[in-house]
Amino acid sequence: MSADLRQRDTALVVDDNRDELGFLVDALERADLTVLAATTGEAALSLLGRVPPNVVVLDAVMAGLDGFETCRRIKQNPRFAHVPVIFLTGLKDISHVLMGLAAGGVDYVVKPVNIDELVARIRIHVSNAKAAFGARVALDAAGRHLLAVDRHGRVLWCTPQAADLLAAQFGSFESLRAAPPESFSALLRSAIERRDHGGSVGETDRMSISFLCEIGGAELLFRLTERHVVTDEAFLVRKFALTLREAEVLSWIARGKSNSDIAEILCISPRTVHKHLERIFVKLGVDSRSSATSVALQVLQMRASD
Repeated sequence: MSADLRQRDTALVVDDNRDELGFLVDALERADLTVLAATTGEAALSLLGRVPPNVVVLDAVMAGLDGFETCRRIKQNPRFAHVPVIFLTGLKDISHVLMGLAAGGVDYVVKPVNIDELVARIRIHVSNAKAAFGARVALDAAGRHLLAVDRHGRVLWCTPQAADLLAAQFGSFESLRAAPPESFSALLRSAIERRDHGGSVGETDRMSISFLCEIGGAELLFRLTERHVVTDEAFLVRKFALTLREAEVLSWIARGKSNSDIAEILCISPRTVHKHLERIFVKLGVDSRSSATSVALQVLQMRASD
């Protein structure tokens, strides 16, 4: 596969009319998009799990699993909740527009489709999604256990790793959003009330919960830690007498993240990241970012091989 192809955005197009589907696939490929195609909602969900796209273009009315239910299932999965869904609907089907937006869609295009308009909307929504969820994608890829809730304790999103940890004790991510058990709700209420105390703000027999930061005034971000499991950050704290925040910065440095990336991930300013790095250099006895990275990678690799 060429470098140019790898840099393309990927669109999943779903339509049970094969003629319309073929037209859309050809047109979007000419617009320099990589296009995946499905003729049913079930096929779309299966394909989504194998090749996550940047955007889904979804016919509202289809036989079997219709577009609305397909969209709801996409949004219920924490791995794909950030993927924008654009609905295709008939010119007079205003009710379909409202149903699509209620199901989690971000936009709609009326049939017959104007390709230039559709491509423009795809570009806008993909760009917005990348900007809004870039840090979250980085956290997912790094295997972090993160959970975001609103101020009332309603679950907004979580990384796949956090979803697995929560499922082992409380149930699936979907059930925690729709009908959380009282034990889980009580845990979140306590964590929210104690979020300014520092350190762990909630515990169960399987995990502890720590408050990280507030995002945009609407999301409270918590880190879940499996109890009795020593994280890389905790290991670095003990190894080099770092603070927890310094260990987090060093851990992200070792993963190749820039200061601006780390600032976004940890909800702090780039200037604060730089100050943490200065103290890290002193504690590690190094004088450069590359040396700190080398030291961190060496000890973490040795730890993994023990």
